Amino acid sequence: MNIIVFFVALAAGLGAGVVTGLVGASAAVVVVPVLVTFLGYDIYEAIGISLATDVAASLTATRIYAKNKNINIKHGVQMALFAAAGAQVGSLASLYIPQVGLVVVVGFFNIVVGINFLRTGISLQVERFGWWVDHSFFSPLLSFFKKRRHLSSIFFGLIIGMICGVVGAGGGLMIMLILVFILDYPLHKGIGTSVLIMAITAFSGTLGHALYRSMSLSTVLIGCVGGIFGARSTAAFANLSSEEKLSKVVGIVFILLGLVMLLNKIVYR
Repeated sequence: MNIIVFFVALAAGLGAGVVTGLVGASAAVVVVPVLVTFLGYDIYEAIGISLATDVAASLTATRIYAKNKNINIKHGVQMALFAAAGAQVGSLASLYIPQVGLVVVVGFFNIVVGINFLRTGISLQVERFGWWVDHSFFSPLLSFFKKRRHLSSIFFGLIIGMICGVVGAGGGLMIMLILVFILDYPLHKGIGTSVLIMAITAFSGTLGHALYRSMSLSTVLIGCVGGIFGARSTAAFANLSSEEKLSKVVGIVFILLGLVMLLNKIVYR
């Protein structure tokens, strides 16, 4: 491994750890575009590496939440198990999606997530989702799921897990919204528990990708080290700015990474 690959992989891991700790976003939004665009990695391998980085960053953040007693896995364990199963299905399904198609999916995923953070901070996103649960056209359907928690855990766990396996995203924000508004978790426990479930889901996805595709172990280790340090430094970094400013910075970075990824594929296809 040359020095450029080492530092780019380390920077990707650090960036992934920071965004995971700051806003609960997946490592995929940083790791996949960086590895594919700047190091020329195969999209399938990049997704596998991003999932492994997700595990390291999420477990680091989980430790912090556990210290503050903001994790309650008792009612989330069912979702975690089915999300892990869904990640295996998604990992297998990703093999049958053409590489160009997968790059486009991940690129657009980054841009959509970036626009979402650019427009609103995470607190406002949570408030809007709560309003949507209570007042939207789909509120009767969501009320149906609220009354059937076991079914909700199974259904949403599988869906989020499959998305994780295909695009390499651990699904932390989606999991948190389901825990808070469908399973009635308090916000802080919802965030903490979602990070733990994200780690379990990402670990399953990592195993799935490792079974079907080879991954560079050295890049995985470097990304994980970067993810751990990035997540640990998040608290100090977050104190330097408001949530609104942080969300805008993260949003701009996500959009740029998505655009670079798409343009790179268009120019060099």
